[in-house]
Amino acid sequence: MKKPISAYSLAFGFVLSLTATMPAAAEDLLQIYDLAVKSDPTLREAEQVLFATREVKPQARALLLPNFSVTGSADYSEVDSSGSNALGSFSRSDSFETTNAAAVVSQSVYNRADWVRLSQSDNTIAQAEAGFRNAEIDLMVRTTEAYFEVLRAADLVRVQEALVAADERQLEQSRQRFEVGLVAITDVNDSQAAYDRSRANLISAENALDNAWEALRRIVGPVTVPLARLGDRLPLAPPEPNNIDIWAETALTNNYGVVAAKEAAEAARKDIEIERSGYFPRVDMQAGYDLSRSGAEFGTDTDTAFIGLNVNVPIYQGGAVASRTRQAGHNFRAAQDRLDQERRAVINQVKDAFRGIISSISDVKARQAAIVSARSSLESTQAGLDVGTRTQVDVLNAQRNLFQAEFDYLSARYDYIINGVRLHQATSTLNRDVLARGNAWLTTSDTVPPPAY
Repeated sequence: MKKPISAYSLAFGFVLSLTATMPAAAEDLLQIYDLAVKSDPTLREAEQVLFATREVKPQARALLLPNFSVTGSADYSEVDSSGSNALGSFSRSDSFETTNAAAVVSQSVYNRADWVRLSQSDNTIAQAEAGFRNAEIDLMVRTTEAYFEVLRAADLVRVQEALVAADERQLEQSRQRFEVGLVAITDVNDSQAAYDRSRANLISAENALDNAWEALRRIVGPVTVPLARLGDRLPLAPPEPNNIDIWAETALTNNYGVVAAKEAAEAARKDIEIERSGYFPRVDMQAGYDLSRSGAEFGTDTDTAFIGLNVNVPIYQGGAVASRTRQAGHNFRAAQDRLDQERRAVINQVKDAFRGIISSISDVKARQAAIVSARSSLESTQAGLDVGTRTQVDVLNAQRNLFQAEFDYLSARYDYIINGVRLHQATSTLNRDVLARGNAWLTTSDTVPPPAY
């Protein structure tokens, strides 16, 4: 009986063709990424951290520039005094105002720590710049992964829907065969169990799809339009250059995480010099003018101009300078260890992604062959059922294997794309042009509709 196989073929064709009615509007990967750039709170936070860190240098420079201040005061006093002396007793009452104004200019002449802080600010800003660039690339990766996870979850729903339809047809056929005495009631029960299981799996898949949408919305905000699916044609090519060592060397040089860790280590090294500067003398200069006026009966008015140098030579500070220097040394070595960790993590990421691309290419091709094999297995199993050599359970298992092979093929294609993005992330070569190449593989003629709520 070939009719059931024809019904299965229609279901599989529904999954393989991935065709749907084109909606009025759809978002592709680049459009979703543009939304993420505008609304992702993680990237905005990184941007504000960068802006805040850039203020470190003006603050460090200010310590080396002159400070000018003006102060003033005004007091009103009432004095009642009495007493006696050799000439006799006396008493006096007086009320008067006293005013004072001063203008002071101070300038650091020599402070070793301040000069090191100015140099350190460049490393601190460079670290923040690299951190922000890393956050930009991370947003591309998070957006790409979230986008394709929605497509992956939607494919699973589509496969499960087709499986439910196929299991429902199998159940109906089993009932018809049972009614005419061709099969036992156990075949009907097996078909019913398979149908119920596929329905439960469909509910789980639909929930997973909703969760995938929410993960995407967490990055880009509300998305109420469909997403373009991946087209049928996906060119599979190994990384260029096809040399894992070249990619690893590029990552160690370019990766923004490594760059940020280098700058952090250099800033930590300069912390040692800042703390060691506690052993060095400080020289400051001050110049100013002071006006003092008094309305008291016996008060005096003064005008004072002054200029001078203050020299502070530390002799002993209870061992605090030595302790802080040692502490800064430990922090520097810890920063070097973090740099080493970052380098190793990047190397691991490069190699994982590179090998992931190579294996994904083979996996996609193998999954294509697995679909053909699974379809042949289902057809032969169905034929065996017709002649009594196979059971209904065998048919249901073969049917499920075919749908699973179809989903695994679709999923492997997403793994290929995501591994490519991760490889560019590791080398910090990921940009909008790279996303555009992957975006070209999407088609707006087939979309994933957003959830109804």
